[in-house]
Amino acid sequence: MAIPVFGEKKDNVDYQKRLGVYAIIPNQNKDQIILVQAPNGAWFLPGGEIEGPETHTQALERELKEELGFSVTLGYYYGQADEYFYSRHRDTYFHNPAYLYEVTDYIDLAEPLEDFNQLAWFPIPEAIKLLKRGSHQWGVKAWQARHH
Repeated sequence: MAIPVFGEKKDNVDYQKRLGVYAIIPNQNKDQIILVQAPNGAWFLPGGEIEGPETHTQALERELKEELGFSVTLGYYYGQADEYFYSRHRDTYFHNPAYLYEVTDYIDLAEPLEDFNQLAWFPIPEAIKLLKRGSHQWGVKAWQARHH
């Protein structure tokens, strides 16, 4: 199966590779998911960059503790979706292979370690429209197809 690609890959541009792992976290009724709003106002799936020798699951578990204060049980792996984009904040072009998982259960352990993001639950169609990254939209649609 081909890896879906989002964004525009420009010729003669040096892209910095940034491996990321992200989670689709539904509520109990599976009719809403939680999103993270960055300080710039953009909405993303919870998750983030894989650091050093971390595995996908180690990185995702760490990121979800930092961003949400959640301890999670990971479920189905939906696959990889690549994203090409320019970050004005970092003045850098990124190639972001995104690895997307579902969370089947979570425990709200504590306040998030990162206090600069906003968290909110959205109905699935609204969440898909709000998500900035095509790779994140793809992951939610793949999750939705499997559960509805």
